[in-house]
Amino acid sequence: MDGAQRTRVSLLGCVALFIGALHAFSPMDSEFTFLLPAASRECFYQSAVQNGSIEIEYQVIAGAGMDVDFSVVSPQGIHLVSEFRRSDGVHMVESTEAGDYQICFDNSFSRFSEKMVFFEVILDHPANDAGADDEWAGLGEPESLLEYKLDDIKESMETVHRRLERSRQMQTVLRAFEARDRNLLEDNLWRVSFWSCVNLLVLLSVALTQVYTVRRLFDDRRRVCS
Repeated sequence: MDGAQRTRVSLLGCVALFIGALHAFSPMDSEFTFLLPAASRECFYQSAVQNGSIEIEYQVIAGAGMDVDFSVVSPQGIHLVSEFRRSDGVHMVESTEAGDYQICFDNSFSRFSEKMVFFEVILDHPANDAGADDEWAGLGEPESLLEYKLDDIKESMETVHRRLERSRQMQTVLRAFEARDRNLLEDNLWRVSFWSCVNLLVLLSVALTQVYTVRRLFDDRRRVCS
């Protein structure tokens, strides 16, 4: 293989790696944290393709009771998921229809307490995988000119991509759990501090009352003796 062919092989490999990285790390999911007011309902819409999948995970990270009503409605208006007074949940919608899915959080049962809700939507787009495979196959021609296998490179990059995505998702979920635990700790700390102050005031009041009562008894005895 002469120098020109080696240069061509190197360029093809670089282009293949670049395009594969673009496909591997293209945004396919989203996450959002929002404040759900009391006695209100918020809905979000997620577009989906035919025969794909949607994974939805949510958590209530702040607010009294730490619970909301959750529902998922298909583009045809069919209720796929309905949950009531839950603090978290994970749901998978397989074989999706083409259209917009409705994701709703309902806090209408709470008249005074607002809730902070975190949710993440992960999409699986089969069309993107097929297109990526076609591009990889096209870049691999002619295969006799390549000194390495593009299929092995593609498989390795996809494995790394899946692990990185899973790690990022786990970190996001752990951050949501951390925020929820921190809010619970702050709420419990306020309650403990409040009742500790109340108990301290009660103890001081009782002690002062006892001292005053004892002094009055001694004063009364002195007057009787005199």
